[in-house]
Amino acid sequence: MSVRVRLTRVGSKKNPIWRVVVADQRSPRDGRFIEAVGQYNPQTDPSTIVLDRERLDHWLGRGAQASNTVKQLMKAHSKGLTPATAGAAAPSEEADATEDEAAATPAEGAALEGGGESAEALEGDPAEPSQVEPEDAKSGEEPAS
Repeated sequence: MSVRVRLTRVGSKKNPIWRVVVADQRSPRDGRFIEAVGQYNPQTDPSTIVLDRERLDHWLGRGAQASNTVKQLMKAHSKGLTPATAGAAAPSEEADATEDEAAATPAEGAALEGGGESAEALEGDPAEPSQVEPEDAKSGEEPAS
C-alpha cells in the first residue's frame, strides 16, 4: 500500500477549503483517508495553513510521499508565508543561489535589463526636463480620458 499526503476538498461550491490528509494513493481525492493532519484555506488574507507537524513528520518518516502542493504548503508554513508569496512551484537550490546573486547587485541587474544603460541614466535627473515629449503634447491635442 502506497501512502500519500495530499489535499482533499471539503468546501462547498465556489468555496474551496482543503484538508491535508494521509491516504492510500488508490482512494479517490475526496474519498477515504487514513488521518487528517491539517487544513488549508486559500480564501483568507493571508491564507490559513494549519499543519500538525508531529503527525506529518511521523507519516513522512514511515515512507508516505507528499504531493507537490503539500510540499509547498509545508515550506510556506515553516517560513510563515502564504503559498502565493512562496511561489507557485518550489524552485531548486541552484535557482535560489542565482536569484541571491542578482539581488546582491541591483545596479548591474538594472543595467542588463535597461539595454546597457546605467541605473542613474534610467532614473534621470529631476532638475533637467525630459528631452522626449509624449506624442499628445507634440500634436497639441489633449489626451482622451
